[in-house]
Amino acid sequence: MSSLSLMQLYKILFVCMGNICRSPAAEAVMKRLIEDEGLTKQIKCDSAGTISYHTGDSPDPRMHAAAESRNIKTGGYARQINKNDYNNFSLILTMDEDNYKNVLSMSPPNNYSAEIKKFCDFISDPSKTEIPDPYYGGDQGFEEVLDLLEEGCSSLIEYGRSKIDI
Repeated sequence: MSSLSLMQLYKILFVCMGNICRSPAAEAVMKRLIEDEGLTKQIKCDSAGTISYHTGDSPDPRMHAAAESRNIKTGGYARQINKNDYNNFSLILTMDEDNYKNVLSMSPPNNYSAEIKKFCDFISDPSKTEIPDPYYGGDQGFEEVLDLLEEGCSSLIEYGRSKIDI
């Protein structure tokens, strides 16, 4: 067993712009998979946004409804990514290119331990480079986002499992 699995959790932070649609949905999908796989003691996740505008808000009601129809429970309150997150999380995943750039530009100027990647690195279709923001669209946008999140989180659970030597 590796020292990582003995000493600390593998922690994943999902990041979008406002932390009310994509990232809390990714967190909820991943939490369900973590529980289904019996990994609740080894892998934890959270979500945040790159802006503070929605801080304290619940997930978007449209995302909540779309997720609930798949038996995925969204919850929590929006927050903005902060300097501590770069060392408190093992992996920071962004939903699109703008947020990837923002997460990098917001990172502490000195060293940090988190690996920063794009969520679409875990999607099998190479043409999918971003999780689209469904905020200004219709209900189908939320369904598309959930489809992508479910696929990506399935790959991500295996990635996380490899990091904790299970």
